[in-house]
Amino acid sequence: MEQLCADAERETRAGKTILIISDRKVNESRAPIPMLLAVSAAHQHLLRVGLRWQTSIIAEAGDARDAHQFACLIGYGANAINPYLALATLRALYAAAHARRNMELDAAHAQANYLAAANKGILKIMSKMGIATLDAYHGAQLFEGLGIDDAVSAQYFTGTPTPVGGIGLNEIAETVLRHHARAFGAAARLYNFGYFKFKKGGEYHAFNPRVVDALHDAVRTPGALNGHFDEAYEKYLRFAALVNERPPTDLSDFLDFKPREPIPLAQVEPVETLVKRFSAAAMSHGALSLEAHKTLSEAMNRLGALANSGEGGEHPSRYGTVYNSAIKQIASARFGVTPAYLMNATELQIKMAQGSKPGEGGQLPGQKVSLEIAAVRHAQPGITLISPPPHHDIYSIEDLAQLIYDLKRVNPHAYISVKLVAQNGIGTIAAGVAKAYADVIHISGHSGGTGASPLSSIKHAGSAWELGLAEAQQVLVANALRGRVRLRVDGGFKTGRQVIVGALLGAEEFSFGTAALIASGCIMARACHLNTCPVGIATQKHELRKKFPQVAEWVMAYYLFVARETREWLAALGARTLDEIVGRVDLLECKTRRASELTPALTPTPEFVCAA
Repeated sequence: MEQLCADAERETRAGKTILIISDRKVNESRAPIPMLLAVSAAHQHLLRVGLRWQTSIIAEAGDARDAHQFACLIGYGANAINPYLALATLRALYAAAHARRNMELDAAHAQANYLAAANKGILKIMSKMGIATLDAYHGAQLFEGLGIDDAVSAQYFTGTPTPVGGIGLNEIAETVLRHHARAFGAAARLYNFGYFKFKKGGEYHAFNPRVVDALHDAVRTPGALNGHFDEAYEKYLRFAALVNERPPTDLSDFLDFKPREPIPLAQVEPVETLVKRFSAAAMSHGALSLEAHKTLSEAMNRLGALANSGEGGEHPSRYGTVYNSAIKQIASARFGVTPAYLMNATELQIKMAQGSKPGEGGQLPGQKVSLEIAAVRHAQPGITLISPPPHHDIYSIEDLAQLIYDLKRVNPHAYISVKLVAQNGIGTIAAGVAKAYADVIHISGHSGGTGASPLSSIKHAGSAWELGLAEAQQVLVANALRGRVRLRVDGGFKTGRQVIVGALLGAEEFSFGTAALIASGCIMARACHLNTCPVGIATQKHELRKKFPQVAEWVMAYYLFVARETREWLAALGARTLDEIVGRVDLLECKTRRASELTPALTPTPEFVCAA
């Protein structure tokens, strides 16, 4: 790294106006510096020595292939990118396919299509940040560093927020050498690491087949809600163990509970009250079939909990019935928001962010906008529906306060919640939301989100719920605002242990999205955006919707299992109610030395009174 920076400075001082940073010469004895690290290091060094304006940096990158990677390279200083390996791969693939199948599309057209798609991807990322020109995005570093050592960030990604620290140059080098050894080893072959879809032997997935099967087995126990709850709960505990004892996947997996004197389970608040703190996350009628949407609402209403309509409206025939969604989502009068819709809600939720996918908006592909969906949303069939950024015409806290006021005039009896996404600086936003007289602040983590998200957004949008929740809690307490609001959190919640961690970090309420769908019958086919869900959940095709079993008891059983596990953890912590542990970060400790970098999230706050 030092040599690279010195070379960049020397060549610039020698009058070179274009610097090409290339990894083309990788071979059996030469391993590459990751291109993002190399580009940003050279960019930052030239800035420090006052030479950056004299030259352009071109990244000739074999490891850049998707829109996020291109955006990072540009955002950290690259003036241009040559993704030579991606282009060479396309040439090889289409040359072989053309020879075999007599395809009309040749390699040149394939490359042109790829570059056009990459260009659109970069433009979409820029648009989400409200940036119109590439010059304005170039070097802007509009990213957070997750899992990067503070020293590495300070030296090579200067100015990038790194809330939890992480790996340094040694670990980066070890990763590079591990990939290099695999590439040039005796059995060199291309691996599918399962980055987007589970592959045996690949990257760990939170909802892998074992986890999905274990949850199905538990909720489908005959009579789970009628005399055989204990038997079903034992099966649930096998599911919970797979989640609670998994390899570190979320930040909460690095945290443990400090030992305390337990109390008898009989002294802990009952399952019936705990379950009322839970909700089904926002999933619209449109993203889901009517049958799946109604099943979630029925289950939550029967439990006395809340189901969220999502950003898609709701047919009036459901109002006043067990199928009514208690939480109605608001997106600036879009997608089926009517006075009747607003009046038939226990809570009105202003959607400032698309769950875990900030800037995406509620994204429903046109093929899922059937006549039925178009009627509910007051839209045209076949037209893709997406909320444009900046979201919902809310440009300031004053705009938000006005909308909160208007909603309270329409439905004075409803609570008002505001949905934010975890990101650096969320505490300041949460303080403004509390001052705008919201009743609930809902914080979404990066896990989950719309089933129609682009692949790059699944991996690279949003931050961890643990960080967003901890920051919001700390800022609200510091500004004497915490007692005004309730904090709700979502982002891949599955078990009671995760609920306890969330409570200790500051949340009183908890929302479950994908897990609730799994309980209802989802098999993680990952075809949400294709309208081909084989179990009739995320589709509008009638022949597929007929396959959905519509068993609300499965969903009810799942939430009751989580509530019972939560109750057992409370007993182990010596707490009689969940309120006793809200914000008690002093009861958390890091499992490993490396995890001690999570300390900022564990900063104790003064005692506060939970909102009623």
